[in-house]
Amino acid sequence: MTQSAGRVKMLENRKKIASKQRSSALCVPTSGNTALVQHYLNIVDSGQHIPVQNNLADKGGIFSKSQIAAMRPSSFPRSGVLILGQNSIQSLLPSTLISQAESLLDAHKIQDAIDLADQQRKKHESKITVDVGEAEELRYVYQRIGFQCLAETLFEDAGKNLFAGDLDPRVLVSYFPDLRGHLFGEEDGIDLFEGVVEHMPPEASVDEIIAANLVRNYSPHLAPNTREAPPTVELRAILNGEARNMLEVFLRKWRTRRRVEDGPNVRGEIMKDAGEKQIKGKEGQVIDTVLAKIFVLGDKPTDLHALLQDPSNEVILDEIEQALIQSGHFSILCSLYKEKGEVVKLCEAWAKLIEGEWTDPDVLDPLSNMFTLLTEKRDKALIQRWVIWLTKKDPDRALKLLTQRDSNKRQAKSQVEDDLAMLEQLRATNPAAAVQFLEFLVLQRRSSDRSLHMQLALSCVDQLLECLDDEGTLKLWRAKASSFASSASSRSQSPTPFLTYFASTTPDSPAKRIRLKTALYLQSFEYDVAQVREHLQEGMGENEKVLALELAILDGKLGSHRTAISTLVHVLRDTVSAEAYCTHGGRVISPKAALSLVEMYSLAGWAGQSSGKIDAVDDQTKRDLVRLLLEVYMSEGESYHTARLLDSQAMNLDVVDVIPLVPPDWSLNVLSSFLARSFRRTLHAHHEGQIVKAMSSGQNLDVIDKTWLILREQGAIIEEAADDSGGEEEEVDEKSDEKSAFQNSVESQETVFPRHPEKMVLHQELGSEAISVPESGGLDLR
Repeated sequence: MTQSAGRVKMLENRKKIASKQRSSALCVPTSGNTALVQHYLNIVDSGQHIPVQNNLADKGGIFSKSQIAAMRPSSFPRSGVLILGQNSIQSLLPSTLISQAESLLDAHKIQDAIDLADQQRKKHESKITVDVGEAEELRYVYQRIGFQCLAETLFEDAGKNLFAGDLDPRVLVSYFPDLRGHLFGEEDGIDLFEGVVEHMPPEASVDEIIAANLVRNYSPHLAPNTREAPPTVELRAILNGEARNMLEVFLRKWRTRRRVEDGPNVRGEIMKDAGEKQIKGKEGQVIDTVLAKIFVLGDKPTDLHALLQDPSNEVILDEIEQALIQSGHFSILCSLYKEKGEVVKLCEAWAKLIEGEWTDPDVLDPLSNMFTLLTEKRDKALIQRWVIWLTKKDPDRALKLLTQRDSNKRQAKSQVEDDLAMLEQLRATNPAAAVQFLEFLVLQRRSSDRSLHMQLALSCVDQLLECLDDEGTLKLWRAKASSFASSASSRSQSPTPFLTYFASTTPDSPAKRIRLKTALYLQSFEYDVAQVREHLQEGMGENEKVLALELAILDGKLGSHRTAISTLVHVLRDTVSAEAYCTHGGRVISPKAALSLVEMYSLAGWAGQSSGKIDAVDDQTKRDLVRLLLEVYMSEGESYHTARLLDSQAMNLDVVDVIPLVPPDWSLNVLSSFLARSFRRTLHAHHEGQIVKAMSSGQNLDVIDKTWLILREQGAIIEEAADDSGGEEEEVDEKSDEKSAFQNSVESQETVFPRHPEKMVLHQELGSEAISVPESGGLDLR
């Protein structure tokens, strides 16, 4: 906004100033034109208003029609006395309000001008209707008085009269550059009376007005000059304070008026009418923003809070941001950021408060506030920006924040790439948090990326090896392995797997949970088993017996069944796991044991398929593994475990395969139970076969009996043999034919169900068992 003083841009010059003389005569040059004079006389007689122009007699001209139409007749005084001269018509007019006020101001009688304006205002307020032109004149007078007071540093009077004159607040704010900031643009404009613009202080700021006034009043009487002399420096500061107080009061009044005008058809001032413009948009922003700055710089937190908590406030955050930072009102700044939706700046402010760069006791627990905000927003970019920093402050909550996003959804390729990038950043700043995030990606989000599974497997092995670096943990685990081997040698009636024993007897600790997690996860399928096996072998050194279970799991997944079984039987002495290994096709930890550990130690997700539904094991694979386990037992002379295995896995063993493996020096008692059960099972199968055969024969007889009458009624076509005897007829024996047909039917049925003589070897497949019945029937196995 610019004007002659560089502040106000005149968008529309309203020349609404009437005569500046206390009295003036209406002069109409006639030039001998009697008709024109008569026209003016007719206007006066009819009571119409006559446009006035100063000193027309001297200038020798009159208003044009367009000028007369543009003026408001009600703004000019009436006259009932005309003096007709030879060359003119004169009329004695009373002084106008504007001319009187300006005469008083020119004479420096400011108080008289104020009294005149107040008197005129009371007169207007007493009327039922207010003339628009008269109201504009009054506003003009008040604005002239206000700027006159401003120029003379009478700030309190200036504010009152400028407000009474309905001055646009932006004009007054323009005299305060430190408060104005960047509120005004080059395209902004304000409508002002031309006469007011001509009398506005030409200085650029209130401070310059004060300085000029001090020079005018005290120079050269103060040494060295008015700017440096202590009395004038102090006086200058006092006057600047008064000017700011005046502006605050002025803006408060404007804000109150704005709120009243926003109500339903309310007018708080007589000066308000249908023809005046309302404060909107830009004006409201200027009022609220400058008021907020005054409250911040004046250290008025109560007023500032009241302003900002008003829902209708139009404070521009960018304008007061630096003022709030410089004054240390960080709590208010954070509230403004939150209200205006500046989430990024809010997080930055909280971060500075957390780091100690800013301090404000009114901001309580900014770290929790930050976590709450990010959790509510669920903004992926914002979380990725701050989560790395937050892991240094609170890793647990940071990971919870990071893992809450779409934890149950399959991720697109771009998301996988983002996760990998985030994982690398976490490794660089907080390796422990990176491990937890990796576990989340694999176990909860169930990523199918094999590289993530491989990283998790190696991470588990690394953590396991780190546990062995602790001397106390190494001794404890070695003692557990020895005690389990001793208990296994005692031939307990209810043996338990080693992992279950370890979990139940070892005190709870991070190292214990790491081993349980590792053992469960190594049974999954999505990693390179050979590489993990090599990594574990290199890291364990001489502690192979301590981690025998983990080695057996990896050997089993590599297909080295004999090595895995030998490790379980001879190193770990875990026969239960060895038998589970055979039963479940190469899985050391049974689903039942895995599920028990998951429930007991809250390890959901770590068991993978161990505790869930797994594919059925091929019968042949199962028999091969059981036979392999039997060979391992017998190779070391484990008669007790051999007998127990034969008793529990007799269904998967054939006597023919077992007998050659038995050492010749073993007692028959080791195999007696197995052999008795096998023979009993074979005899049972033989008897069952006989029952099935008898039932089938009975059903055949029933079918033949039902179909015999039908076949008889149908009859038969008999073909006779060629008669070699010369055509002699042969008698047909019907009974013989029927008997022959019945015999053929029985024979055809026996073709389907052949008869077997007693006392012969019978091999029949029932389920997965092979049954052999010896020919000699003298053995009673009941």
